Amino acid sequence: MCEKHESSQQKQHNSATATKPLSSRRRRLWDLSRETHCPVIGVCIPLAVLRRLLGKAVGGATQADDYEIHVGAIAESSYRNRLSELLQEDLEQRYSLTIKRFRTAKTVGALTQLWLDAIYQGDVAGAFWAGLTHPLCDLGLQEGMCRDMHMLQHQAGATVRADIVRFNAVLEENALLAREIARHQERHTRHMQEKAQEIEKLQRNIVQLRAECIGKESIIAYLNTDLQALKNAAPERVQAEKNSHQQLQQKLERMGVRQAELEQKIRELKHKLTYKLKQTNKHGSLEVTNENVLENTLESALENVTSAKEFNHHRTIPITLQLQQKNVLCVGGRSGNVASYRDLIERVGGRFAHHDGGMEDSQNLLDSSLAAADLVICQTGCISHNAYWRVKEFCKRTGKRCVFVENPSVSSLARGLEQVSEEATTTVDK
Repeated sequence: MCEKHESSQQKQHNSATATKPLSSRRRRLWDLSRETHCPVIGVCIPLAVLRRLLGKAVGGATQADDYEIHVGAIAESSYRNRLSELLQEDLEQRYSLTIKRFRTAKTVGALTQLWLDAIYQGDVAGAFWAGLTHPLCDLGLQEGMCRDMHMLQHQAGATVRADIVRFNAVLEENALLAREIARHQERHTRHMQEKAQEIEKLQRNIVQLRAECIGKESIIAYLNTDLQALKNAAPERVQAEKNSHQQLQQKLERMGVRQAELEQKIRELKHKLTYKLKQTNKHGSLEVTNENVLENTLESALENVTSAKEFNHHRTIPITLQLQQKNVLCVGGRSGNVASYRDLIERVGGRFAHHDGGMEDSQNLLDSSLAAADLVICQTGCISHNAYWRVKEFCKRTGKRCVFVENPSVSSLARGLEQVSEEATTTVDK
């Protein structure tokens, strides 16, 4: 009984001396008390590293499970041997920076503060090893560190369980998102295939249109060659056309003189009628009304005379342009000249369309008329400001040919068409 008591005292003495700093040298793994080996092996050394070190110590891979490896490592850490030396070397290398930081502690209080800071920061593995092996670590600090580590392990276990629950939820959400992504990818792939087919179809259309364009250009060149040959082969026809043009020009001059005489006669009649009305009418309101009626009547007659002159004049104007059933939109102009405009356009092979430029016709109708036209003639002298800018902006945006005519006469329209003919001839020659 006495020997047993002495043995117990000796064991307590050995345990006490194991926790007291023997010198300024840091303690080794086998210098620590047995109750510290479990948290050191379990927390400070990863399980995969522990299995590798154990295999290196025994000279081959071990078939033991994780718990058996853990218990065996704890048992081997109580004294110096091959495995404990490997564990000691790995711990020193793994936590060298933390050990270097703990060396700055010169008192037990400073060492305790470093440990508490490590707990607050959540980096306890290296701090636990550096604190236990520090020369100033006494029995009280060792027990406090072991208690703190015990509670941290419980908290870590609870955290791991919560993380597992969250991880499973994340896995389910990830599977749901993966299925959703797969559906989106399938829809995207199908959409890309449809677009690829559409692009292929458009490319075939482009090739076909290019072939048609080349064919049309060849036909144009062939017709231009034939036209030049006809001009060279029939000079007498050209001379006859010139003579006819001179005759028509002389006739036009005679009609101009006749028109001037008619206009002068109309003005004289207007003056005489106005004078007669002033003599015969007794009431001022009736006088003004009659004067207005008379003026409107005479102005209408004058306009009809002018329109008749232009109608006869435009037939004498030579136009080399051939519109070849193209749609020609005339925007603006005098209402009395619309028939003359139509006759002139149809005489050179075009299809005539008219819009009054926003005076009576709808502005919405102007957009559809512009879209359907191949050539636009804008009568700038008889058109609203809004319609003028809409025509100009539309033709600039679409690249459609537009001729601006300041004078709303038929001759001005003919000169505009002749300008188009000259520009077309210049383009073909180039």
